[in-house]
Amino acid sequence: MKVAPPRIVLDTNVLYAGLYSASGKSHQLLRAIAASKVSIALSAPLLFEYEDVLKRNQAVLNLANFEIEAVLDNLCALAEHQSVYFLWRPCLPDPNDDMVLELAVAARVSRIVTFNAGDFRPAARFGIEVVTPRIVLESLQ
Repeated sequence: MKVAPPRIVLDTNVLYAGLYSASGKSHQLLRAIAASKVSIALSAPLLFEYEDVLKRNQAVLNLANFEIEAVLDNLCALAEHQSVYFLWRPCLPDPNDDMVLELAVAARVSRIVTFNAGDFRPAARFGIEVVTPRIVLESLQ
């Protein structure tokens, strides 16, 4: 019997880190997503945030616009698209983090993957665990 891959919401900082360095756990997580070992939920607002952050930092990431578009297109193709109808704002210190939490609640995922776990403490009220890429990768073994 095939087990469904774990479902997560990917915070922007993990996507950025995965594209910045090919040697870290974030990059390994992006590869696991591409290999369908991990499933991601994605909303239109979060996709636009991904695009904004990546394009603002494209020189640092050493990526051309078409490469960023290819990354985003691939994420869209791999993701479970989720509309968010209920807003829980303000719940977290950063409004962009509220968007991530709202997606996680709407998509009924069990984990948000981020490097800012402290900012997501209230996610526990919704039964959502906040973890790093390392924790997700360890759970795949």
